[in-house]
Amino acid sequence: MDASCDHLYRIEDIEELKLAAQFLENPLILGGGSNVLPIGDIERNVLRIELKGIEIDEENEEDPLIHIGAGENWHQFVLWALDRNLGGIENLSLIPGTVGASPIQNIGAYGVELESVFHSLEAIRIGTGEVKRFFKDECRFGYRDSIFKQEAKGMYVITGVSLRLTRDHKLNTSYGVIQDVLDQQGILNPTIHDVSNAVIRIRQSKLPDPAVIGNAGSFFKNPIVSLLQYQKLKDNFPDIPGYAAGGGEMKIAAGWLIEQAGWKGKSIGNAGSYEKQALVLVNLGNASGVEIWNLAGEIIKSVEKKFGIKLSPEVNVWR
Repeated sequence: MDASCDHLYRIEDIEELKLAAQFLENPLILGGGSNVLPIGDIERNVLRIELKGIEIDEENEEDPLIHIGAGENWHQFVLWALDRNLGGIENLSLIPGTVGASPIQNIGAYGVELESVFHSLEAIRIGTGEVKRFFKDECRFGYRDSIFKQEAKGMYVITGVSLRLTRDHKLNTSYGVIQDVLDQQGILNPTIHDVSNAVIRIRQSKLPDPAVIGNAGSFFKNPIVSLLQYQKLKDNFPDIPGYAAGGGEMKIAAGWLIEQAGWKGKSIGNAGSYEKQALVLVNLGNASGVEIWNLAGEIIKSVEKKFGIKLSPEVNVWR
């Protein structure tokens, strides 16, 4: 889909960013663009953050602190960590986007979320150019959520992220079909590389390559409901998948809900739900942002009608 903005500034230097943050009014911040849906042209300035660099703080040898520039590609950073036998993020392999965007969304996959390894981040305040450091508690992480999607939304530009990785690995293979893939390969004592490869294999089998089919990844959040509501749903829909979310709540697979509502592989015009994973909305031709957004609206209505659950978009919609 085509969309334009007033000006696009590529930011490769902190001092350059401080000036832009002070003098550009209300800019939009762009990382890799993998989680953004523009609805038409954007009448604002856009800052594309391309700050690079990775450093290891070896003060704690077993659990070193890694400082990563916000413009580094997330998956390439995961591979960098694996090459150095640094664990904790192997389940987050092949997630698109940049490192700087990861805490905004509190990215997660296959039973692991960023907050489990997060230490802190540095950001610049829009309007003043002031540098501020946010530690884990200050970020108020939640499921695909943080302070940067709530009261601090649009107020800061993240310049770097610090993560505490491990050399004494505690693998998480219980979520989804990771263990099944390892069993199929005859891997009895998996390493972090094995888990990463399994995750990559699963994701590639279910998700479209954005270079081939335009998409914004998982379009909706997996809804979280009370245990009581989940039990009532289970009575009516025995196959409904659910995962404990803590606090007496259950997380339900949004893709399953969308598929059961009849949307998997279905399209309206040039916009559709991916044939292998209903949670992913795809551009099948020259779909506009409006077409994708309208399709999302129809899916939300039909899922709510069938299950009484209102889906929430995971993507950032630019208007």
